[in-house]
Amino acid sequence: MKHKDIPLNERIIFALDVDSSAKAEEWVRRLEGRIRFYKVGLQLFLAGWFSIVDWITARGHKVMLDLKLFDVPETVKLALRQIRNHEVTFTTVHGNDPILKAAIAEKSRLGILAVTVLTSFGEEDMKDTVGAPVRIDDLVLSRARSAINLGCDGVVASGLEAARLRNDLGDHFLIVTPGIRPGGNVRIPADDQKRIVTAGNAVACGADHVVVGRPISTAEDPLAVVESMQKEIQKVLG
Repeated sequence: MKHKDIPLNERIIFALDVDSSAKAEEWVRRLEGRIRFYKVGLQLFLAGWFSIVDWITARGHKVMLDLKLFDVPETVKLALRQIRNHEVTFTTVHGNDPILKAAIAEKSRLGILAVTVLTSFGEEDMKDTVGAPVRIDDLVLSRARSAINLGCDGVVASGLEAARLRNDLGDHFLIVTPGIRPGGNVRIPADDQKRIVTAGNAVACGADHVVVGRPISTAEDPLAVVESMQKEIQKVLG
């Protein structure tokens, strides 16, 4: 497996899962000496709109706008036209082929990440989700293959499936992995993630970026957690 040439301070995408722009700015200022990539999800985007995105990118950092767009293709196309007016690096789309095609057609320089299966889902959730029993790794592979063939720049997938995606689909696309947890018996408050791995394991299995929120934001020493995870990643990269 060939690892992409990505700076260490962009390997971790810190999830700004906060309810105000002020709190987001505080976290960016606190972490920007070590992290240059930030995720803006639904909660923060609804609180700060594009102004917080623009504030982060104006400081020279990258943004993953994680809105998991899922709507009729025309609506998704028009949403992409709004997003591409800002310096967003990645945005996420969670939909079928027509939805992905609409996003790809409008992306310009914007990277499109197709969401495969949310890391909060376990095998027991699959029947309710897709209407029939199915293995998660089979569904992730099927959705990832379709997304890459359509022209998506990458996928969002658990580290548990990353190795199979690399083995079956190659190295020419990005894998962004949420559900990252520290090693050892570290408890994360209100944890809803089921398919989890450590930062080092995710990269070893083929992830290019890892999305990390609560393991950093709830830590007594957030910067120490960042440093530890970056050391894990660097050890894998060699």
